[in-house]
Amino acid sequence: MPTVIDCEYTVAGEGPPLFLIHGIGAARDTWRFLVPTLTQHFTVITYDLRGHGTSPLAQGEFGLDDLVNDLEQVRERSGFEEAHFAGHSLGGMIGPAYAEKHPDRVLSLGLLSTAAGRTEEDSEKVWAVVEAMEENGIGQVLDTLVDRWYTDNFIATHGDLVERRLKQVTGMDADTFMNVFRIYAGTEMMPWLHEVDAPCLVLTGEFDGGCNPRLNRLIADALPNAELVIMPNLKHSILLEAGEEVAQQMVDFIEDLP
Repeated sequence: MPTVIDCEYTVAGEGPPLFLIHGIGAARDTWRFLVPTLTQHFTVITYDLRGHGTSPLAQGEFGLDDLVNDLEQVRERSGFEEAHFAGHSLGGMIGPAYAEKHPDRVLSLGLLSTAAGRTEEDSEKVWAVVEAMEENGIGQVLDTLVDRWYTDNFIATHGDLVERRLKQVTGMDADTFMNVFRIYAGTEMMPWLHEVDAPCLVLTGEFDGGCNPRLNRLIADALPNAELVIMPNLKHSILLEAGEEVAQQMVDFIEDLP
């Protein structure tokens, strides 16, 4: 039975509404390097997924549909009838699933560092991470995730931001973290992406391992109305490594819409 949780959210800026959907084990503050640029052009709504940040924990297992319902609840409570939406990683799956269920609410979509069209080998790799965390604990696998998320240069020069991110993961409810990671690993958007008619910005880092340019080209090709951007020299954590640049890509995309 689908559930709904009242997630905590923040509204800032002026202009057309833009909802931002974070990824696994993060919170609305993951957008902090984009917000200064975005709020010059949009009313920006950031929120914490259930069990993340200051939002309430879910009771029991939940799925992608439940996360879509939570987003619709945030939209209703915020009072905006239609808006632009953008999500990172798992958020880049929640956004399109929301658009498929509520097409009249969506002016445009940003799919940032997300995945679809995984091969059997791709799926085995992501499920291997899930299994390693289930067997050995989340903390024991974080070094592997750090290497997938950040470039070597960023790790060397911004150790404080990397450490803050790791504490965010280890400080949250472990069952929730594993639940959302399983949703990310098990979601395949390809069967229904062609039904998402909204204009879409598909963006990822050149060296993102799990959400790589190969998969993002498949996503862009499957969507009826999409623009693909590959950001050079970046891995998965584009919001922290290149927040202003990602924000400007989003501004340019939305402002160029007819």
